[in-house]
Amino acid sequence: MTERAPVLSVRGLSVRFLMPGGRRIAAVTDAHFDVAAGECLALIGESGCGKSVLASALLGLLPGNARTAGGALLGDLDLLAADERTFARTVRGRMIGLVPQSPAAHLTPVRTIRSQLEETVAELTAVRGRAALRTAAEAAAERAAFPVDHLDHHPHELSGGLAQRAATALALVGDAPLLLADEPTTGLDRDLVDRTVDELRRHVDNGAAGDGAGADRALLMITHDLAAAERIADRIAVMYAGRIVELADARDFFGTPGPRHPYSRGLLDALPDRAFTPIPGLPPELGALPEGCAFAARCDRATDVCAALPPLTATVACHHPHAALTEAADRA
Repeated sequence: MTERAPVLSVRGLSVRFLMPGGRRIAAVTDAHFDVAAGECLALIGESGCGKSVLASALLGLLPGNARTAGGALLGDLDLLAADERTFARTVRGRMIGLVPQSPAAHLTPVRTIRSQLEETVAELTAVRGRAALRTAAEAAAERAAFPVDHLDHHPHELSGGLAQRAATALALVGDAPLLLADEPTTGLDRDLVDRTVDELRRHVDNGAAGDGAGADRALLMITHDLAAAERIADRIAVMYAGRIVELADARDFFGTPGPRHPYSRGLLDALPDRAFTPIPGLPPELGALPEGCAFAARCDRATDVCAALPPLTATVACHHPHAALTEAADRA
């Protein structure tokens, strides 16, 4: 999977928010990762760790007080250096399809879902003619499990789950090389969660199989739903206090030997079908991060060496990681 050329290559991406009084909020710090063609990378972590800020940086949607550093190559385009005209005309919808975290804020309130889908189809595809656009809009709705008999409803007439499915349908229309799904299962019951993430996975697999879309596709999924991540992800990136602290193969992460970073282990141990044990304490504020390991105050493996910031070496940023698969095999 990782031998394929990356659709997205992020190197040293950092985001700082300049606040009144000269205070700086370190929302994202030195993120490095690739998303390969045909791959789903799931970015997980507690609320407030910087996941959605990273997504906003990739889409050019940061507020005016944000400052970025590093690079994020989507093909030959550095997203961090692109201007708003490029994002509006080239990137959003065409190169990156977004399934937003808050779909109600992305749907036009005074227009029906049908009209919004038809407009998106007309803008992003070669479909023309009233009947053809109507058919294509209905096909897009069915692809995201949005009921066709609700297409003539306005956004305020939809439940949260239906709004989420409408936003998913809109994101899939352009068959973009990169699909960025920010909490795509919010408000959905378990059956619809599975159906939604399976459709996102098909978007990637169909592109990788060479279905004529013009480019291989990749999926970056930001989620709290570890069951959804386990269902479709090839790799897992774990974010804590603005930093990516672990990159792992999904099978190893959810199986044997499990995650290497103590925080990642804590996330899994907090699940009801596992130990159901919460991680003690709270994450540090992004405006007052410690100089060393940000997880040390909550970690039962911490020692004095954790006062220094651990680099992301290979797959994990930790001074005391759990054993890797090869290490465990050597001891067996």
